[in-house]
Amino acid sequence: MNEQIRISPIRLIGAEGEALGVVTTSVALEKAREAGMDLVEVAADERPPVCKILDYGKMRFANSQKGNKANKVRQQKVKEIRVRPKTGGHDVDTKVSKAREFLEQNDKVQVTVTFRGREMQHISEGRRVLDSVLEKLADVGKVERPPSMDGKKMTALIMPIKGAANKPKPKTDAPKPKPEAVKPKVEAPKPEAVKPEAAKPKVEAPKPEAVVLPNIG
Repeated sequence: MNEQIRISPIRLIGAEGEALGVVTTSVALEKAREAGMDLVEVAADERPPVCKILDYGKMRFANSQKGNKANKVRQQKVKEIRVRPKTGGHDVDTKVSKAREFLEQNDKVQVTVTFRGREMQHISEGRRVLDSVLEKLADVGKVERPPSMDGKKMTALIMPIKGAANKPKPKTDAPKPKPEAVKPKVEAPKPEAVKPEAAKPKVEAPKPEAVVLPNIG
């Protein structure tokens, strides 16, 4: 930098990135001083080497900021969830939900099934629980290390799928209410018309016959 640059001539780049051509080192240093900046060698292997006029202090600060950001990048961790061969469905879902959070934070997840006592005689039950966990996490993680026994434990390692956390979750449409069946209108029965009875002919009572009495005497 500056007077430490011994080689001459050099290819000079201005402070705004413009090419100033091949000049002697002394001329380049003069231009850098006029701009109140430094002459910094940026490509020593080129022939002639490339130097640039810039503010070296600002460049160092910018580089240190980049370094700090790089150091702040979250380191990937290995989290663990534990289940048992007899773990119920609700508890498994709770464990799966926690594992999903870890994977979405770009952490790996080790799923561990622990066996106690006679449970070692039913390893298939533990494998069934482990497989159900892996299946439920298949959308956010993939198996890096398949299930294997380690003493009284069965373990599997899941690594996050890149970009899975940013994928929109499928929307579940609320079930639309079924239209009610239109009930047919039931008309009230109409009263039957009462037909007038036919007029019955009047029957006259028979008149008594006159009785003629004979004259006596």
